[in-house]
Amino acid sequence: MAKQPHLLVEEGDVHDLALVPGDPGRVDRIASHCEDAETVAENREYKLVNATYEGRDLTICSTGIGSPSAAIAVEELAAVGVETFVRVGTTGALQSGIEIGDMIVATGAAKDEGTTARYESDTVPAVPDYEVLSELVDAAEARGEDVHVGPIATDDAFYAETEEYVDNWEAAGLLAVEMEAAALFTLARRKGLRAGAICTVDGNLVEGTQKGATDDEELPEKAKNNVERAISITLDAATSL
Repeated sequence: MAKQPHLLVEEGDVHDLALVPGDPGRVDRIASHCEDAETVAENREYKLVNATYEGRDLTICSTGIGSPSAAIAVEELAAVGVETFVRVGTTGALQSGIEIGDMIVATGAAKDEGTTARYESDTVPAVPDYEVLSELVDAAEARGEDVHVGPIATDDAFYAETEEYVDNWEAAGLLAVEMEAAALFTLARRKGLRAGAICTVDGNLVEGTQKGATDDEELPEKAKNNVERAISITLDAATSL
């Protein structure tokens, strides 16, 4: 098989399990918890590292921002042998009382993005694999961590999230909004593969705390700290996947 055009990898270069953060910088943060970390490829928004955590070989690959670039990553990783995907991301809360730094494990994602419409009807649900979902929740509980478990929204247009959109998401009981999970869940399901997602809250849209609004950097300090905890939960779950 030819080398994939965006990730620049081919069959044999990656492992069957991939952790897929959006931020390329988070690839190194995840790898720092592992052993035998080795950069496999780096191009555009995509950085790939192979590593081992407690004897489990895994690949860490950034997906960039949004469903289009995430879909490219899933397509190309699946083509070279990845069978399980776990998103380790950040998200904006949509319900009062969900605090910055809280963690959310998604049970499904509303398709408020355009990528999945090119694959299937918007009436087909974007849902994670049950085993991946369960292992993330079990790993959190084993660490004594509280996580919110429920549906989220995936949206393409960060700067077009109007009050009407936020009100509708809140009224629907969606816990949070991010930009990649629907594409990840949809493509994995269509290919007969597994996917799940755990995200750390970096702002609360219904309470008026936007990403970057409380700090000079992108993530508030509490969110930064709890991204580390989400990484640990994900890696613990990975040992059983």
